[in-house]
Amino acid sequence: MSKWLLIDGFNLAYRCFFAIPELTRADGFPTNALHGWVKSIWRFADQERPDGMFVFFDLGGAQDRLALHPEYKAQRAEMPDALAKQIPCLKSFTRAMGLAVIEQNGVESDDLLAAQAVAFARAGDDVLIVSSDKDFAQIVSDRIKILLPPPAANPKLGWRTMGAAGVVEKFGVPPSQIADYLALVGDTSDNIPGLKGVGPKTAVKWLQQHGTLEAIISAAGAIEPERFRDPLRAATDLLRLNRKLVTLNLALPTLDPAVIKQKQEPLRAELFALLEEMGMKTARSDAETRYNAQIELF
Repeated sequence: MSKWLLIDGFNLAYRCFFAIPELTRADGFPTNALHGWVKSIWRFADQERPDGMFVFFDLGGAQDRLALHPEYKAQRAEMPDALAKQIPCLKSFTRAMGLAVIEQNGVESDDLLAAQAVAFARAGDDVLIVSSDKDFAQIVSDRIKILLPPPAANPKLGWRTMGAAGVVEKFGVPPSQIADYLALVGDTSDNIPGLKGVGPKTAVKWLQQHGTLEAIISAAGAIEPERFRDPLRAATDLLRLNRKLVTLNLALPTLDPAVIKQKQEPLRAELFALLEEMGMKTARSDAETRYNAQIELF
């Protein structure tokens, strides 16, 4: 049995970018996200001791969902220019540190990550997903857990692992009902409108009483509170569309097990050169200590 750590790339990159005060190279090139990224990867490696780490990035477009809902994620602001400039360097750092970077045109990284996580779990391996994205709660199981970042309001909590019981505690429903839950309440971050007036408490109550979104739709004539009966009937198509939009695609091709079982090795010289190029002197010194010590162990 192996343990894999799968990282939601942009989710972590944004966190690193906003968590660290503005840092730049001598010529003004931004490096704040890079500093946070390197430290985060090392922290995960030391704390979790995974057999391998993989980073998933969006490469452009969510073609299947855009075909269903052209306004999908349309409200999202453009990535800050200072972060956009660091993304190519961030990916280079990641590969040099011995991590696989996984991305595919037209396919959302959430789907790529989820499909790989489920494939690992089916093979009997354990998976930790590094992300604050609530969509991943739908695939949490005995084998798959989420490593959540500390909340902004209480950073002292640190990173926490969320399993199936944690999903129920956080959302009020188990992983198997998360897609139905999100279909009802909507997801403003993805521009998915829920049923107007239905919040988490109502959605949880309905799912506890009826079990599934389809059963709730079937019971529209007797749903409580009564004021939702007509709106629920009118929103049947919307709710079914919402469920398609929030459901992760687990049918995507995954990595060849024969390849991913190979030990991930850092490209030391390349990493040292990249850190030097970015003017990250402390990180370069730490990298030399870290990776040269690893050489001595073998």
